[in-house]
Amino acid sequence: MPETLNLISHSDYREYAPDDMQRRASEFYADLRRRRTVREFSRRPVPRDIIENCILTAGTAPNGANLQPWQFVVISDPTIKHKLRVAAEEEEREFYNGRAPQEWIDALTPLGTDPNKPFLEDAPYLIAIFAKSYDVLPDGRKVKNYYASESTGIAIGMLITAIHNAGLASLTHTPSPMGFLNQILGRPENERPFLLLVVGYPADDVKVPAFASKKKPLAQIATFL
Repeated sequence: MPETLNLISHSDYREYAPDDMQRRASEFYADLRRRRTVREFSRRPVPRDIIENCILTAGTAPNGANLQPWQFVVISDPTIKHKLRVAAEEEEREFYNGRAPQEWIDALTPLGTDPNKPFLEDAPYLIAIFAKSYDVLPDGRKVKNYYASESTGIAIGMLITAIHNAGLASLTHTPSPMGFLNQILGRPENERPFLLLVVGYPADDVKVPAFASKKKPLAQIATFL
């Protein structure tokens, strides 16, 4: 074992009785089954500290070599949100009008999506998530981040779960390409746009596609050997 390896006790671990484990797993699954992606948001304000704690939760995600290769940019400024909407809708129009293959368009049809993205201005928060391929040290040296995409993806999953747990709704938005995020938000070249997460309360009369509630059963998503 390397002499520089500093290990500490994992005193935070909690073990539960099997019955409690089964109950907790079942209750957590039932709660997460309620989560739905929404595309219509209320303009009701959300306290910033709720978003901060959800991001801190995402920051606990497992990641390659504990390099934590992500950056969360939280946008609430109406002017910046408007700029993002204009840029995103421009990419979306090209996507729906020829860039995307028909097979992809057909797959989206049951969800009722189109190039118009009013939620980018309606929701109180947008969170732009970037994956960092490398970091730059104070002396200018570059340090490669390993498994940046995988680590950032895991962190986003935990962020979405934390947002749901707090009582808010979210929407994963991925206009392609997303280079405009670096430009509008002033992010450096080592940060690759990964996803734009829309966060807030759902609109009072929000509807969600019935199609999206149909999840594959265990036998189709898991194999036990």
